[in-house]
Amino acid sequence: MSKFTSAVAGFGVTFLSLFKRPVTESYPEDPEPTAPRYHGRHQLNRYADGLEKCIGCELCAWACPADAIYVEGADNTDGRRFSPGERFAQVYQINYLRCIGCGLCIEACPTRALTMTNEYEMADDNRSDLIYGKDDLLAPLLEGMLTPPHAMVADATDEDYYRGNITGAAADHREARSSS
Repeated sequence: MSKFTSAVAGFGVTFLSLFKRPVTESYPEDPEPTAPRYHGRHQLNRYADGLEKCIGCELCAWACPADAIYVEGADNTDGRRFSPGERFAQVYQINYLRCIGCGLCIEACPTRALTMTNEYEMADDNRSDLIYGKDDLLAPLLEGMLTPPHAMVADATDEDYYRGNITGAAADHREARSSS
């Protein structure tokens, strides 16, 4: 008898759902906002003066279980400086055909150069367009930032950058160049 009552209870759930209003989302026309901490597309961040935070250490690539990240580091020179450290990422690629969105690359980054944005619409009909290069991943230059390569802020060390002591760098660069 217990099998019969459980079957009736199951049919009862089905019968009641026939009269409920369907939940329909009008997704592309009216997208819902994402949660503030949603993990979507990756972004390579910059310091306040425009230098890149990525130092080309390749720890994110080593941490990626799906082997979706490729980093090729290069050395900074006094004439061509892209990051405050000794090295920078000359090539940085994320293959979103492989990426599983786990966030282990974010945890492995020692300079907080790599973060994830709220952007989630990355579908494409061309497979090669889903391999994002450094130009696609770099954060945009904000007001007051200089386009790299350029020198570090006058009298600043790598440690000043990593501790977040660099602010308003464009004005500092202009003052340093005019006093030289």
